[in-house]
Amino acid sequence: MSNNNYCVIMAGGIGSRFWPLSTSATPKQFLDILGVGKTLLQLTYERMVKLVPPENFYVVTNAQYEKTVLQQLPELYPYQILKEPLRKNTAPCIAYGNHEIRKRSKNANIIVTPSDHLILNEDEFLNTVRAGWEFSQNNDALLTLGIKPTRPDTGYGYIQLREEVTEINSHKINKVKTFTEKPELEMAKVFLKSGDFFWNSGIFLWSLTAIDNAFKTYLPKVYELFEAQSELFVLDDIYSKCPNISIDYGIMEKAENVFVMQSSFGWSDLGTWGALYENAEKDEKENAVIGTNVMVYDTKNCVISVPNKKVAVLDGLDNFIVVDSADRLLICKREDEQKIRQFVNDIKFKKGDSYI
Repeated sequence: MSNNNYCVIMAGGIGSRFWPLSTSATPKQFLDILGVGKTLLQLTYERMVKLVPPENFYVVTNAQYEKTVLQQLPELYPYQILKEPLRKNTAPCIAYGNHEIRKRSKNANIIVTPSDHLILNEDEFLNTVRAGWEFSQNNDALLTLGIKPTRPDTGYGYIQLREEVTEINSHKINKVKTFTEKPELEMAKVFLKSGDFFWNSGIFLWSLTAIDNAFKTYLPKVYELFEAQSELFVLDDIYSKCPNISIDYGIMEKAENVFVMQSSFGWSDLGTWGALYENAEKDEKENAVIGTNVMVYDTKNCVISVPNKKVAVLDGLDNFIVVDSADRLLICKREDEQKIRQFVNDIKFKKGDSYI
């Protein structure tokens, strides 16, 4: 394990598509969504601490979640929690992490990872990261991990591959040709059939030098905002002036030195209840059940989440999402899960923020 290895965990999202469990007060990254006794944030940290010293972690999150992060990751110190005053998407988030890392190591190898992804094959994931860092240390490269698609999913971004550049420990690395955000179903089918497209995992590996140069070239205002206030660092002022822009749109889609490592380690971004259903263990009727006191009768193809202390009986359901929390209940068809965001917006308008 190198002392120059750093990990930036992005943990500022709300996760509205996982309502009613995920709320603005406690988003999904701070919940035991999988029913394994650990939150998604804790699982992310435990994976990466095998490659990164605890003192080299930074968790970028909204200021309101600082105490939650420290409670869930007691190994970290308060200075490792980077508190965003505003949500301005992933580019300012990453720039903030770079700013803090730069104070400690000009030769840093960085992985940037969301806090709420599912990774089933941890050993293969760690081998992939090692190979990725070997490449990024020796090349001026912005590397993203691409996941071989298994279905024409319209909820993921896609990366089109160009020629293969190299292979490291059986991991192929290609130049990136194009990025496509969440295509329509017919286009996703074309992508899957072509074999030239991989899902964009949103996990990035690079050297501090490479990402700094990219910010200077493609998002100079963001870079300058963080560096100009090195003496008087006023986050509210910086974030109020930062554009609301993703790292994909701001840098990855524009830069010439973007590469993708073909990866397969059992990945899902767990963005929806449907994604959880696809990856969860199921009973003989294809129900994914989270909760120790759930009883099902004549019920199939459902995703069900109920608190362990509550006894729940479900009878005669097919292809439903049923999610119960302390004071919120969701029941809808699995095929209608895209409506959940609209449900949340309607609740906010009619009932107020306290229910979202």
